[in-house]
Amino acid sequence: MRRREFLIGSAAAVAAASGAAKAAPQPRITVSSQWAAGNDGKAMDALGKLFTDAGGAWKHNPVPGGTSGLMNKIRAEMIAKAAPAASQLKGPEIAAWSKTYPTVDLNGIVAGAGFEALMPKEIVDLHKPFGNWIAIPAQVFRTNTLFLSKKAMEKVGENTIPKTWDDFNSLASKMQAKGIATPLAAGGLAWDHGQKFEFALSGISIESYRAAIMRLEDDALKGCDVLDAFKQLRRLANFWDPGAAGQHYSVLMPRFMSGDMGIIMHGGMAEGVAKFSGFSPDDYLVGNTPQNSGPPAFDLNADSFIFWQQKDEDLQEGQKLLAKTVMSPAFGPAFSGITGSIPVRSDVDMKSAAFTDNQREAARAFSEAIKNKTVILSLGQNMAQTAQITSAMLDVLAEFVSDKGMTAEAGQKKLVSAVADNR
Repeated sequence: MRRREFLIGSAAAVAAASGAAKAAPQPRITVSSQWAAGNDGKAMDALGKLFTDAGGAWKHNPVPGGTSGLMNKIRAEMIAKAAPAASQLKGPEIAAWSKTYPTVDLNGIVAGAGFEALMPKEIVDLHKPFGNWIAIPAQVFRTNTLFLSKKAMEKVGENTIPKTWDDFNSLASKMQAKGIATPLAAGGLAWDHGQKFEFALSGISIESYRAAIMRLEDDALKGCDVLDAFKQLRRLANFWDPGAAGQHYSVLMPRFMSGDMGIIMHGGMAEGVAKFSGFSPDDYLVGNTPQNSGPPAFDLNADSFIFWQQKDEDLQEGQKLLAKTVMSPAFGPAFSGITGSIPVRSDVDMKSAAFTDNQREAARAFSEAIKNKTVILSLGQNMAQTAQITSAMLDVLAEFVSDKGMTAEAGQKKLVSAVADNR
């Protein structure tokens, strides 16, 4: 009897131990992103280290081809019903893609971290589009950031950041008069043209930007402020090198630093590129792009991870660990310190040596914009509209930039038609 009782008890103990082991597998994650190389790739390596240091097994699947390459990859995964545990995604695309594949309810994890209270409503709404948190924001960029080459500024005897569009146009014209033929270091890609337009419009009127670009109101799209933004975009196009068509703005960074070009209008990611390329923040001045009146806009770009439902327990545990890792205070300095962004959490200590003074200035501007209600969502960075509408609008803006014979009035009409055809 005793031997039988012993065997039964041993079997129960083994079964209990086996059940406990099964209940707590090593967290494992598979992540797809477009961050394959450069400072972005380095930042993903830093995230992977945080994840593995916390006991997880990390696998990053970088996708070539930028945003379009990533979207094609996600589409193929949805069709094959083989989504990774997490994908890089952002803006309205989070809601759009969540309709095609089941996502993970992250409400409990987010609530446990007290995460929602640390960011503005504009970010929260994008990540819980139907009432539940399904994605976690990883970093924030102020896309309407103005970088001024100190060497170029010295050539024209200037040392202050232009406040209005008239000030900006005057500065760029001075640079041209001093031999800097193409003062604006702008890339030749559609999203880059789109950003220049949104900087112009939001700098003319934040409310007109919200009405025309974020809400697609017909009266606003046909209004005077949008027309003036097209006129300012034409001025900007006359300040940049037409030979840069088809190129990414980052290839112009050496010319900017040397003073051969004087101005970059781009997000904080430009600082991450500069840092990775070996340049110093001491080489340039930083502020927000021109604002004709009132407090400046904060043109928001936020990169995020969306979490797709998985059957394997280790992947489910990995999703929990990844969400907690990205929400943690340690993530901001480790990730944003490399990319040039600012942390999503408003309580991160920006005095950390991981951040530059320029990132601290951007974080201060973000906090002020939240208070002033001047946060807007970027068109060129796929935050303001779905991919279909964004693409249609960017096509018009790219056509306007390349066709110098097109009037501002004609460009505006084409934009109104593009929106109407793609709603």
